[in-house]
Amino acid sequence: MTTQPHAYTGPHAEPPGQSRHAAMAGQAGSAAGRVRDANLRASGASLERLPDGAMLVRPDEPLRAYPKTLTDRVFHWAATVPDRICIAKREPHGIRAGRAGRAGGSGDWRRLTYAQVRDAILALGQALLDRHLSTDRPVAILSENDLEQFLLTLAGQHVGIPVAPISPAYSLVSKDFNRLRQAMRLITPGLIFAADGQRFARAIEAIEGTDAVAPGVEIVVTSSPLATRACTDFAQLASTAPTPRVAEAHAQIALDSIAKFLFTSGSTSMPKAVINTHRMLCSNQQMIAQIFGFLHAVPADPPVILDWLPWNHTFGGNHNIGIVLYNGGTYYIDEGKPAPGLIEETVRNLREISPTVHFNVPKGYEGLLPFLRAEPALRHNFFHRAKFLFYAAAGLSQPVWDAYRQLALDTCGERIIMATGLGSTETSPMAIQCTWETDRAGLIGIPVPGVELKLVPRGKKLEARVRGPNITPGYWRQPDLTAKVFDQDGFYTFGDAVQFVDPADVNKGFVFDGRFAEDFKLATGTWVSVGPLRTKILAHFAPYVRDVVITGHDRDDLGMLVFPDFDACCALCPSLAPSGGTAPRASDAQILSHAAVREKFAALLESFAASATGSSNRVVRAILVEEPPSLDAGEITDKGSLNQRAVIERRCETVDELYAAAPSAKIICLQTKET
Repeated sequence: MTTQPHAYTGPHAEPPGQSRHAAMAGQAGSAAGRVRDANLRASGASLERLPDGAMLVRPDEPLRAYPKTLTDRVFHWAATVPDRICIAKREPHGIRAGRAGRAGGSGDWRRLTYAQVRDAILALGQALLDRHLSTDRPVAILSENDLEQFLLTLAGQHVGIPVAPISPAYSLVSKDFNRLRQAMRLITPGLIFAADGQRFARAIEAIEGTDAVAPGVEIVVTSSPLATRACTDFAQLASTAPTPRVAEAHAQIALDSIAKFLFTSGSTSMPKAVINTHRMLCSNQQMIAQIFGFLHAVPADPPVILDWLPWNHTFGGNHNIGIVLYNGGTYYIDEGKPAPGLIEETVRNLREISPTVHFNVPKGYEGLLPFLRAEPALRHNFFHRAKFLFYAAAGLSQPVWDAYRQLALDTCGERIIMATGLGSTETSPMAIQCTWETDRAGLIGIPVPGVELKLVPRGKKLEARVRGPNITPGYWRQPDLTAKVFDQDGFYTFGDAVQFVDPADVNKGFVFDGRFAEDFKLATGTWVSVGPLRTKILAHFAPYVRDVVITGHDRDDLGMLVFPDFDACCALCPSLAPSGGTAPRASDAQILSHAAVREKFAALLESFAASATGSSNRVVRAILVEEPPSLDAGEITDKGSLNQRAVIERRCETVDELYAAAPSAKIICLQTKET
């Protein structure tokens, strides 16, 4: 398949000739006030004040009926649109033939229709039943997003056998495999799937025969079986002939049966196995369908998604996959990532695939921006069918939000709503969502149909708690941790704070106001709200920082540990930049000690302090950290989120150095006196 930006490459690319929005491309001025109609619905909400000072926010629109399992929707689409593409993934030349939907040639899309997915579910479901797997002996998945994982997950859900996708970083990045052992110890798998056996050999050998994994557990691979023990070929499972037992097992599933286990990211504690029931997954997709009308308003225009987000997280594995299956859409697996050298694959795919909705994290949107600005054809392919742009997992900076708004207007003569919400692994994930256009990034909206929001005063902040059919019953085999996250009325406590956009009008929504686990007090007793402050710092110091950790607990002033973007910092020092295409970059230590880098950070520290309103948001010292955060030490999660507490505890000597009475040469200090 061609990757030329102007070529017609299939049903989800721009056909030759003028698109339905091309006529508006030159009318940006006259259309400046127009927002593309995506049939988004904000059902409205009412607020009730309780005697204890808490408040309840309830959506006005009730939640409608939903199916028992997501595979019921798959089977519906297989009966009504059997030849529609359900899922596709590029596969390099040399992948063996014989797979359903296999296309020849390097880098071609391997596509599976809804009929093919249905048939694979039946065959694999029988194979899983034959192995007597169960909730106590589920399927563990170690490898990245691919078609085999997709089919195995749906097959397990169809016959009542949970699947537990585990972060590949626990197997491929970790050196001690402690987090992988913990995950396996919680779920006690009866079968382990790893697409490429050799890539995961070290991890499997490290856990097999321990208290985490029983000796001789079956290992299923798609290719490269382990040299040290027998493995089962995935094709063997997929060729199993289904029997009536598959339908019988499916009939026995209840709404509250476990569909999967998803592990929390570990941004504030060690990962926990979150129970995901069929009720959670299906009710949440119905909630999404009721507010995102564009997903089903035009049956001939089902959702098309190109997505890299990992399925071991709820954003990609529940929210995005579920949207496609619930609404009969098409999901293209993107092997790109929001990082230099990897995002180019996403760009390549977007030259071919025109999404109807785009989901990403802020880093992903930031990484795409220069490519969209540079390539008109890519920009057209990205925006011309898009109904909605969604971001989550972190705050999006206002400049990036503004840039996408303007690019859409310049490209197709309309603004496209870009919004976010609030949810978690424990909420399936959608709980609160913005569905209207605003003039600012960060608005999280109001509760979706079926979800009640409780606001509980906690100091000067409001803690968000939610209740509804999309909420987990708890953490698998950890009842003590489960008890800690539910209040006496059954509301799940996020640990997050929110604030009203307008206290007089609940329907103007809420904004995120930080995580309680990260907030702390200065020695003066002044509270520091870490989340909003960190977001402002990242925006102000961009592009020279990857992340920061705010310090100052029981100290007089705020400081920060800066994890720099070494490539951006190196660009400040022409003398250190590579002189040729193959020349090595200067060392990290050389970059951080260079006068130009230190002067830039000193200037940014001064300009950031100029906007401070007091000690709670005025950073007076910073240190540029050479060693990256460690996954094994719990400093960073597999999705890149920092665990602030773990970083500070592990690097306590660095923190002490930051606050030394006589600052070392590494410390960048604010020179401006506080007024």
